[in-house]
Amino acid sequence: MQKVLIARPIFPDVVERLRQYFEVDWNTGEVLGAEALTQRLADKDGALTAGDTVSAAMLAAAPRLRVVANMAVGYNNFDMDGFNAAHVLATNTPDVLNESTADFGWALMMAAARRMAEAEHWLRGGHWQKWAYDGFLGADIHGSTLGVIGMGRIGQALARRARGFNMQVLYHNRTRVAPAIEAELNAHYVSKEALLQRADHVVLVLPYTPQNHHAIGAAELALMKPNATLTNLARGGIVDDAALADALRHKRIAAAGLDVFEGEPQLNPALLSVPNIVLTPHIASATEATRRAMANLAADNLIAALGEGPNAGRPPNPVNPQVSGRARA
Repeated sequence: MQKVLIARPIFPDVVERLRQYFEVDWNTGEVLGAEALTQRLADKDGALTAGDTVSAAMLAAAPRLRVVANMAVGYNNFDMDGFNAAHVLATNTPDVLNESTADFGWALMMAAARRMAEAEHWLRGGHWQKWAYDGFLGADIHGSTLGVIGMGRIGQALARRARGFNMQVLYHNRTRVAPAIEAELNAHYVSKEALLQRADHVVLVLPYTPQNHHAIGAAELALMKPNATLTNLARGGIVDDAALADALRHKRIAAAGLDVFEGEPQLNPALLSVPNIVLTPHIASATEATRRAMANLAADNLIAALGEGPNAGRPPNPVNPQVSGRARA
């Protein structure tokens, strides 16, 4: 029987699905460090991960490994050059989290714009003694300009929601989307610089790549309006968190909402020292229905890639379909 590693705690019923086909090594404890993950992968044919870093060295130490199924859309935790060189298939879980993530992005953007975190902390601190006409004045969402950087599936879901708020939508993407999609979303393609200068609320949903590292830094923040907000739903490292904290502290932009951080779960302590920010621990897809869908899709990918189940040999979401997968040792 083939062996698979489940690197993180997940829904027990998904584990039972995998046990129908494989001998399962399930890590139900703390996140595995590099050495422990290398050891647990050494005799495995496949693995299900959730953001765990998988390096070329780990692949080299696991000669039987044929597939790693990531329970996420992003796969910047995978050394894709190493995967391709080793002929190990990588898979991900797109689409099933689009709407839940867009919902959360909207909530995070609105919370930042309307200063909800600041107001709650102030209230909990026992400071509310009377109503004031100028208490926690924030920015409107309705009738404002939304700037979406990264007009993929989630970016388009965000833009659809803007119609109900009578917003103008600007977007920037590596490639312009089809005219029919622009018309449906009433979205206008502009340069990144123009978007930053014109948008009242900027939302980041672009994938992390080395080229996108610190795509939003001090220079980009300086282009934004002083009453604008920035929301990052994408990946840590796209925003220079230190530069953002400095811009918030000096009110060069009004507010920010972050669900992802460079080096997470660690985060730049400067972010904790500014009041005009909403911070959440990478939970944009965290509804039970969506996380179950992600876990089951990761399992579908793993089962099929290892030649089992109704879709044997046809995993739904290969990242590098050009690799054939290693022959079993």
